[in-house]
Amino acid sequence: MTYINQATAQVARGRMDTGNRPLSPHLQVYRWQWTMALSIIHRATGIALAVGALLMVCWLVSVAQGAEAYASLNAFLSSWIGRLMLFGWTWSLLYHLANGIRHLAWDAGSGLELDAARTTGYAAAAFSVVATIALWAAVYTMTGAFS
Repeated sequence: MTYINQATAQVARGRMDTGNRPLSPHLQVYRWQWTMALSIIHRATGIALAVGALLMVCWLVSVAQGAEAYASLNAFLSSWIGRLMLFGWTWSLLYHLANGIRHLAWDAGSGLELDAARTTGYAAAAFSVVATIALWAAVYTMTGAFS
């Protein structure tokens, strides 16, 4: 019986000896890396985008329900907590976009080297922060909110 067949037989009988190894890798096993953080942030921003999409649906429903419902939701979105949520949603969108483009390049076989992955990771994070601040500054400038 080969090693693979022996291991398969042990798993089938439920008697696989794992020793002191963890059954599956986790954050306590691996050394923290920038690419690991970027991956976790990418997943978190995907969740934030889903929640933000629900907020946008609420906004569309309030428009459909009339002026009173719209004014109520607009008051919330204009508050500091609403603006913080919209700012976070904007950053999530831009980070997810930049990191998604990075993943598309990887799918094409480009940028898979460690140095390239690190550099494009820094670039995606920097782009998302700079673009979010620039976008919000442009909107505030155009609407006269700074005056």
